[in-house]
Amino acid sequence: MSITAHERPGVYTDYEASAAVSGSAGRKYAGLSVKMTDPEKKMWTITRYEQAVAAFGPEQAGNATALVRLLLQNGAAQVTVFPVEGEDYAAAFAAMEAEENLAVVVCDSTDVAVQQALRDSVQTASAAQRERIAVVAGGADEAVDALVARAAALNSERVVLAAPGCVDDAGNVLSGVELAAAMAGAVAGLADPAVPLGGAQLMGLHGLSAAYSDSELDVLIRGGVTAAESVAGEISVVRGVTTRTTTAGALDSTWRDLSSVLVVDDVIPTIRNALKSRFRRAKNTAQSRGAIRSQVVLELENKLDREIITAYDGVRVVQDSEEPTRCLVDFAFTVTHGINQIWLSAHITV
Repeated sequence: MSITAHERPGVYTDYEASAAVSGSAGRKYAGLSVKMTDPEKKMWTITRYEQAVAAFGPEQAGNATALVRLLLQNGAAQVTVFPVEGEDYAAAFAAMEAEENLAVVVCDSTDVAVQQALRDSVQTASAAQRERIAVVAGGADEAVDALVARAAALNSERVVLAAPGCVDDAGNVLSGVELAAAMAGAVAGLADPAVPLGGAQLMGLHGLSAAYSDSELDVLIRGGVTAAESVAGEISVVRGVTTRTTTAGALDSTWRDLSSVLVVDDVIPTIRNALKSRFRRAKNTAQSRGAIRSQVVLELENKLDREIITAYDGVRVVQDSEEPTRCLVDFAFTVTHGINQIWLSAHITV
């Protein structure tokens, strides 16, 4: 806001107008690693589209301005941009890995090796109590079998592979980077982690480069690929899945649905932060352990009431027999699953 000084007594007004594309209050933060030539800074924090234009210039296919717009437009509250100089994605990923409060991250590369490096970075950050999801993209016009192979090479419950590619406003085929950014924004915009991503409308895209048949969608979903479709001009997610399809080489669908990971990332940090803030300087006594158990039950009851989990059990708090300053908290819970299909069975009498 700029204020012009006046000498005459009175009441004066000024205002600041912002573009329609801005961060959504109460939603989560996103991180973006994108190639730049001679970046002015090591990191930008963007909450409005005009900030991206001022920092990175006008939109071009796959550039920082376009990807930031898609992230904000689809639900991210804020985008932290980490520039990639040359091919040095490792430095950008390291900076992004250390950043707090990023719920979802995306990069502009379709190279499998770069995406595997992003996967490793996300897993390292999540293990360090900075839980997050990465959304990556396939190449332009990448075939179904190639996409499934890409998902297998990633194979992580913390990585989502978006497909197909996109088209620009002239109909030229692009990679799926813009789709990945839109999906990442939609993930950041989920107010309830148990609500499935499938069916979420993706805003700001010009179109998709391919339309999958039902049989192709079956192969993609089972292979760990999150596909989008265009119906009546609206682009939406078919089903939100992760690339985690195997464990030790054996088929494993435990972490197939993205919502399962998002629920875990909601429940565990909530309990962790509640205990951290309330028991920073507590004694390891029966009374303190009873209070810790009560707090855990309170948080789980809240998640149960909000239908983020469907059940919990076995809340147990004990002193470690080998380390008397350590308090062990043990509990179990069941995540809430979204409805992906409704089957009707009609019995008709004629």
